[in-house]
Amino acid sequence: MSAAQPFSDMELRNHTLDACFLGPYGENDTLLEKMLVEFLRDHVYWRRNFHPEDPPAIATGAAHHPDYLAFESRMRRELHQLSAALKKSVPFHSPRYIGHMASDLLLPGLAAQMLTLPYNPNNVSEDAAPVTVDMEVQAGLQLARMLGYPHDPAQDACAFGHLTSGGTLANYQALRLALALKAFPVALRAAQVPGLNLPGDDWSAFNLAQADGIALLTAWQSWLATLIPVERSRWSQRVEGERIEQRGLAGFFAAHPDLKVPLVLAPVTAHYSWSKGLKLLGLGRDQLALLSTENMRLDPAALHDTLERCARERQAVLMCVAVLGGTEYGTIDPIDQVLAAREASRERGLDFAVHVDAAWGGYLATLFRNEDGSLRSRDEVAADYVQFPTSAVHAAFAALGATDSVTVDPHKLGYLPYGSGAFICRDHRAMTLLAERADYVFHGGIPRDYLARYRSLGQFIPEGSKSGAAAAAVYVTHKVLPLDHAHFGILPRATVRAAEIFDAHAQRFALEQADYVQALVPFAPDSNLVCLALNPRGNRSIAVANAFVRELHDMLRCDPRQPLQTKEFFGSVTTLRPDMLGPAQTTRIFTALGLDTSTLDPREDRLMILRHTLMNPYLIDHENGISYIDRYFDFLGRRIRALRAVTRNDT
Repeated sequence: MSAAQPFSDMELRNHTLDACFLGPYGENDTLLEKMLVEFLRDHVYWRRNFHPEDPPAIATGAAHHPDYLAFESRMRRELHQLSAALKKSVPFHSPRYIGHMASDLLLPGLAAQMLTLPYNPNNVSEDAAPVTVDMEVQAGLQLARMLGYPHDPAQDACAFGHLTSGGTLANYQALRLALALKAFPVALRAAQVPGLNLPGDDWSAFNLAQADGIALLTAWQSWLATLIPVERSRWSQRVEGERIEQRGLAGFFAAHPDLKVPLVLAPVTAHYSWSKGLKLLGLGRDQLALLSTENMRLDPAALHDTLERCARERQAVLMCVAVLGGTEYGTIDPIDQVLAAREASRERGLDFAVHVDAAWGGYLATLFRNEDGSLRSRDEVAADYVQFPTSAVHAAFAALGATDSVTVDPHKLGYLPYGSGAFICRDHRAMTLLAERADYVFHGGIPRDYLARYRSLGQFIPEGSKSGAAAAAVYVTHKVLPLDHAHFGILPRATVRAAEIFDAHAQRFALEQADYVQALVPFAPDSNLVCLALNPRGNRSIAVANAFVRELHDMLRCDPRQPLQTKEFFGSVTTLRPDMLGPAQTTRIFTALGLDTSTLDPREDRLMILRHTLMNPYLIDHENGISYIDRYFDFLGRRIRALRAVTRNDT
């Protein structure tokens, strides 16, 4: 395929896309309206037939009463004002929007969510959501299959996933589960439980592999089941009293002075939610150890060095986070090498969980899955692209199934309404350690049957109330577009192709605009997010370069004081920080741009760059022969030349 000729291969056109969204022009309004009217009428029919012998509580003549009419008038006025105000919203639906991680919404999910809202299910238990709780559990299994996790509930070691408000809460759930599982073997030792093959000391217990910790948890549960009820209660209370969830961090580590509060390792590119999560959990921001990167991808050598030091100092590590599609640069960490580093670390007696923050890139995994769930080879995937995926990117996706947990955001590359995040763990049995009791909501003990257990979903998740409508949206979308390359994969395939076209055009743009600016894509894109660094030709000052990009961004950002139509395109910015880049990459990028690193100062300690999220599937409009990528670079070139003309006139 040639990235330079986006319209030459019309066989690339997939008309399934034509039915997926409301459309940039609202082309599918009739389809959406037809579905909404049909299912609203169906909902009303359901209400009227719940107990048809009950008479209507609202009189048929009420609609003519002055109070009724006054209320309707107020409601209509406020809704009209809301509708008018919303016209100032950011046009995420348009291929002219290439800013943040938002786009149009998939019709199956949008319709499913709107259809479910009048039923108002609360997905904490089957008492409040008898239908959508099961859908949420099934959605978790759908995502598990996409990631390469075991997804058959008949298997003891089946994965489990649930939805969250977003990636931040999913990352927090990963921390909760990892800490509970890491500390549980220590609690068993402290309680002096007989008959179990317990590690000989606290350090060894705290550094069990997750699989061994789960095996020990299962053995403990089996042993408890052999006891008479009185003894079972006594031993349960005894172990519970030693758990970190009961003692708290201060009490637990005071009782085990040989253990240090564990670190969480993450690349410097990690999302700020990790700092939030450590604070919420009580571990503290100091326990977040940020690792250097190579081309904004986690540096395996830095990870190895850190793990060697931790083992030498007997500093426990709770988790290593790898990022699958960073939110700033779209880069993908070498997950396979993170797993290899853990394997080597185990030889030194240091173990930890591996979590993948795939909030952005998770749904790209559909490109790597056959319809039967098996992994596609790199050659099979690469046949659709110019460069994607590199060997390193394919290896990262191939390694997902060996990690312990993953965060995915359906409200990003899943094209679903905010807030739909998801947390998925590889082995559901560990979730028992997070279970809470509330007799008015959850009845009896924890069932052994997988589906029956998670119908009391609220026992295991941070939220006490959550939308069943969001679960319906995710589940239905995955049923309409199964999570493999032939179905859901048509969406990321279109956007990764667009990213390759964008990257190629950026190279040409740098040559075409060489008299005005020095332009550079700082990192080859791993996904559908591409950055562009710009510096006015002849300028050496970082402050001047930043001011120039700020002026460009002012033309690309939403301004509620002006009509939306005054904006040709919408974009976003991020920064390049030398402390994140490292000396070699800082020199490479800043030199290529003609910038003098000595002009860095506390006020200008980073370089501002344009950031483009290419997730709209209509960036290449085959129907009308339009490339919005070409149009964007034409717009950018015009604005750059205009700014340079003003600057030269001023001087």
